[in-house]
Amino acid sequence: MFQKVLIAEDHEGMNYSMQITLENLGIKHDFKNYVFYCDDALSRIHKAKSENKPYELLITDLSFNEDFPKQQITDGARLIKAVKEVQPEIKVLVFSSEGRLSEAQILFESLNIDGFVPKGRGDVKDLKSAIQAIFDNKRYISANLKKTISEKVYNFEKFDIAILTLLAKGISQKMMQEHLEDMGIKPNSLSSIEKQLKKMREALEFQNNPQLIAYCIDRKII
Repeated sequence: MFQKVLIAEDHEGMNYSMQITLENLGIKHDFKNYVFYCDDALSRIHKAKSENKPYELLITDLSFNEDFPKQQITDGARLIKAVKEVQPEIKVLVFSSEGRLSEAQILFESLNIDGFVPKGRGDVKDLKSAIQAIFDNKRYISANLKKTISEKVYNFEKFDIAILTLLAKGISQKMMQEHLEDMGIKPNSLSSIEKQLKKMREALEFQNNPQLIAYCIDRKII
């Protein structure tokens, strides 16, 4: 069984529940292996690797509440990407209140995660099964994920594709206006960019922009 697991979860009660789950699996408890912020999680990954004692498994939520001090990495998808750049071989299990099968599939394809368990009824048993499966080098997709009858449909316009492409390149929303002007795209104000991103997220039922970008990259929209 895994001996070194890092948990990134900003709700203390859920964090404690996962600690108990790991202990029941024979995984040693250590407060250093539980963090509330994505930046701290990445720092632990760096430190463990530099000490030649790398983590074997990362369990992370997708959504993290904004807090002070301001964090560089604010969601689980970005954390997974950053961690994979430091330690490509690490196993990753997503444990999130996001419960759609379509969202899980995007993460499996775009970030090469190893398992996805939704929070909710029966999640402790589900989590144990996932950890065991991943340890056995198997992918784990929870049977509790919601299967959508049909994929949400959204017709991406030129404006949509432009701002998503710029975001994917690392250009912030505040810096986009000049780029959009050079491309001859109007409207191009910050408020119109934010409004359009919100429209896309709501139409496709995504919680944040990284999920939206991953969806578009996976489907070759951008």
